[in-house]
Amino acid sequence: MSEIINRPVDYQVQGRDYQGHLLYQDKATPDRALLMAPNFAGISAAAMAQAEKRLDARTVILVLDPFGVDVRPQDAQQAMEAMTRARADVQQLREVLLAALATLRQEAGKLGVAEDRVAVFGFCFGGACALELARCGADARAFVSFHGLLTTQQPATASPAGPVLVLNGADDPMVSAEDQQAFKAEMDAAQADWTLVNYSATVHSFTDPNANIPGRSVYNPVVARRAFAAMDDLLEEVFGGL
Repeated sequence: MSEIINRPVDYQVQGRDYQGHLLYQDKATPDRALLMAPNFAGISAAAMAQAEKRLDARTVILVLDPFGVDVRPQDAQQAMEAMTRARADVQQLREVLLAALATLRQEAGKLGVAEDRVAVFGFCFGGACALELARCGADARAFVSFHGLLTTQQPATASPAGPVLVLNGADDPMVSAEDQQAFKAEMDAAQADWTLVNYSATVHSFTDPNANIPGRSVYNPVVARRAFAAMDDLLEEVFGGL
């Protein structure tokens, strides 16, 4: 197996320092770039491990920094506080996400990836981040949310640049039926190409091997496999032609 390069990448948003991590295989010739928005823990060992699992010789991944270099949550309470602050100002959050997307496009270009061959995916809070990029008209070929929050302060007013795929646990206590209906109405009003998949008997964080809070956040390896296969299928569709 090829060595994985994991390189910190610094960028700024409104004078504040951020540091994402760029991952790719050594001596590979990638032709696509993915922006990964991590869960509410932000930049963490678990986020790096999740990115490595999605990496292959054709792919460059930037794990974005949602909070800034001075915020690295050490436990769930700190992570919740950081996420709550970030979601309180959706316009600022979108600027952070757009800066990360621009950084990925620049860094991937140095490795030979064309500017237009970029997609976005994320987990939990990161899934919500992927949807915010879709809503604000970010230039990407696809937007994928794994067990992400669906609510927003600023619904989409124009059709997203690429397909939107939401992979959701049907019993996720953090995503209500009302949230889903509002999301569907929002996407229809924006004339989006959207898909929402509900996996039965599945709650929040179903892709996270460390999730083990019964009734709330539980790893489901079967559903995780199906969900990643759904993302892979969409990526093959949008990146099919060189």
